[in-house]
Amino acid sequence: MIKLNNETKETLIQFSKEKGIYIEGNILKTIDASDDPQFAEYIRLSIERDNEKRIKRLDVTKQVQEQNAELIKSKAENEKINIELKLALEEAERAKLNALTDLEVLQKKTQYELIGSIVKISLWIICGIGMVTTGMFALCLGLGIDNEIVQNTWSNMFGILLTNCFSIIGTIMGVKYASEKIDKKS
Repeated sequence: MIKLNNETKETLIQFSKEKGIYIEGNILKTIDASDDPQFAEYIRLSIERDNEKRIKRLDVTKQVQEQNAELIKSKAENEKINIELKLALEEAERAKLNALTDLEVLQKKTQYELIGSIVKISLWIICGIGMVTTGMFALCLGLGIDNEIVQNTWSNMFGILLTNCFSIIGTIMGVKYASEKIDKKS
């Protein structure tokens, strides 16, 4: 045990009264205060204050540890959510690309169907007009009617129909060529 001289004891007691400063730590267990009741009271108060401070520090430490555990748990949850968000974003991008591809295929299919319909209708009209004009010309020849007007009309009609056929085919090919160039730029 440590024995302190009277002057040191009085200085420590004076510090505690004036400034509220007490000795702390394990050294309190080693100080012998049995010969001085006033100093023994000082040591007892010092031990009580030290215990209170240790309890407060322990509480703060526990609180900090709990907060750290919560932060670690929150961080793990945030990382999990971030991974899920990245996966969802990638999936959305793939879905977007699939939708764009499907849209493009649908547009091309619709375009080709439209072009096919235009060609079929044009051919039916051309064939119909050609047949009607040819029938009228044949009827005029068969009946012996003056067919100079029908003959000129028949000749002009076939020229016009042939020109229109090439015009329609050229337009369709131009649209197809332009569509392919736009697709290649994308």
